[in-house]
Amino acid sequence: MRRWALAILLTAACLAAEEKEAPPPLGTPKPFALPSASTFTLKNGMKVTLAEYGSVPVVAVNARLAFGRISEGADQVWLSNLLAELMKEGTATMTAEQVAKEAARMGGQLEVNAETDESSAGIEVLSEFTADAVKLVADVIEHPKLPESELERVRNNLLRQLTVELSTPQAQANRAFAASLYPDHPYGRLFPTESQLKGYKIEDVRRFYADHAGAQATHLYVVGRFDPAVRKTIETVFEGWDSGPAVKRTPPDPAAKKNLVLLDRPGAVQSTLRLGLPIKISPAHPDYIPLAVTNSLLGGAFTSRITNNIRELKGYTYSPFGQVVTRYRTAAWQESADVTTKFTADSVREIEFEIGRLRKEPPDAKELKGIQNFMGGIFVLRNSSNQGIIGQLAFVDLQGLTDNYLKTYVQRVNAVSREDVQRITETYLDPAKMTLVVVGDKAKIGDSLKAF
Repeated sequence: MRRWALAILLTAACLAAEEKEAPPPLGTPKPFALPSASTFTLKNGMKVTLAEYGSVPVVAVNARLAFGRISEGADQVWLSNLLAELMKEGTATMTAEQVAKEAARMGGQLEVNAETDESSAGIEVLSEFTADAVKLVADVIEHPKLPESELERVRNNLLRQLTVELSTPQAQANRAFAASLYPDHPYGRLFPTESQLKGYKIEDVRRFYADHAGAQATHLYVVGRFDPAVRKTIETVFEGWDSGPAVKRTPPDPAAKKNLVLLDRPGAVQSTLRLGLPIKISPAHPDYIPLAVTNSLLGGAFTSRITNNIRELKGYTYSPFGQVVTRYRTAAWQESADVTTKFTADSVREIEFEIGRLRKEPPDAKELKGIQNFMGGIFVLRNSSNQGIIGQLAFVDLQGLTDNYLKTYVQRVNAVSREDVQRITETYLDPAKMTLVVVGDKAKIGDSLKAF
């Protein structure tokens, strides 16, 4: 017994010592060094960016195509998804199997994806195959076969995806939230109906490609270790491509307004929350980076105020998350959480409390500095790969920014003041103008949400 008692005392003493020991101070985040890059335009209007980066002999080749959800009409939802999937099904001279084998020969896998503001076709391969990778990407985006024989199979895959996604409360909440923020814009149409998806014909897909794809609506990025002579290959395989249609993107003009959407999910043990509003500023606006810092401090980091409140202190939820959702020349702020049903109203109340607190008084210097160090470190880490660099370069080009945005990002994050955070919260994050979407058991939570 004495041995056990002694062991307990020693353990307690060690734990006490550990509790008193301060963690090591945070290091200063390294500034982001943008790799040397050159951008040029082919005669047909296609843009090309070459950036040498890294020491590993690999290269990423990625074409950004100026079509996506933003290009879809109300009767075309997911038509860009259907096009992207069919672009994987072979070219005028190669079958889908041959395309896959050619990509595998180079040590990579071709990816074609439809996104919100643009789509992409790309591959990452060993450096020695850079020219071959460029040729493969060129063939896929210039000469897609879009075979009618594969339409039903690809459509059925998307129908299954649609059914699976819409069976989740998160997708249901996202759909309602987007529709509330952007009721008359493609951003507000996240999912098609089943009948709509079933109604698309191969002519619709081919027409969508013809209306939106072409050289002047494409930007090719080559990042990694490569022979500069690849420029000649790019000119050879792409200069014969028709210029095609001009880029057409229309940003929304949303109005922030108070709105409650309650979707019934009988028997749900959790409620899925979305709270937020559109914000009419683009990444080019001087308030954009201060908004990003404010979001991280308020709800976008694991150490944020909302996370500490409803996760750490109260245990209402496991993983709340705030974010600035950036689209073409505009943005929105939202807080997301899956909370225990009986704490649904309490969770919303505490989120609004934290917003209100930051609207009234600035954060202390130590709290802000911790968030700034976190953001600087994450930014540098995110851009430590070929794909990461392409993502940042494409973001800058999409938003009409300059390279200076990336080069000075960390410095501008660190320049945000305590007063800036309070001003941003007071200016842009007004709970009286926010949309609240709740997916949960209406019988249990309906009355408690009337106050909102």
